[in-house]
Amino acid sequence: MEPRIGFSRAVRVGAHVAVAGTAPIGDDGSTVGPGDVHAQTVRCFDIAERALAEAGASLADVTRTRMMLTDITRWEEAARAHSERFADVRPACTFVEVSRFIDPEWLVEVEVEAVVAGGVGGVGGGEPD
Repeated sequence: MEPRIGFSRAVRVGAHVAVAGTAPIGDDGSTVGPGDVHAQTVRCFDIAERALAEAGASLADVTRTRMMLTDITRWEEAARAHSERFADVRPACTFVEVSRFIDPEWLVEVEVEAVVAGGVGGVGGGEPD
C-alpha cells in the first residue's frame, strides 16, 4: 500500500517515531482474520512492531496508540489484543469509531507513536544526526 498511496509505514524524527494507520493485511496482500477484530488487531500490531524495530524503536518506547474500529461496540476485542501487547507499557490509548476503511473486510486499523529514550536520528532513517 505504501508505494501506491505514497506514504511511509513509519517515520522517525529525532527520538519520535510515528507509525501510520496500519491495516490487517497479510504478507500475501489478503485481509488477515476476516470478521475477527482480535485477530485483525494482532496483525496490525505485528506490522506496527516491525515498523518500530526498523526505525530503531520497540514496544517499550510506545507512548500513544489509536485504535480505529468500524463498530465501536467491538472495542473489547481490540482492547484484549492491545492489553496482550502493552500490559507492561500502558501507553495513552484512544478508541475511535470510523464509518469504513479502504477495504470493507478491515474492521480495525491502529496508529502507534513512540519516543526512543536518548534517541537520535534523522527523518525516516534512525541514523545519528
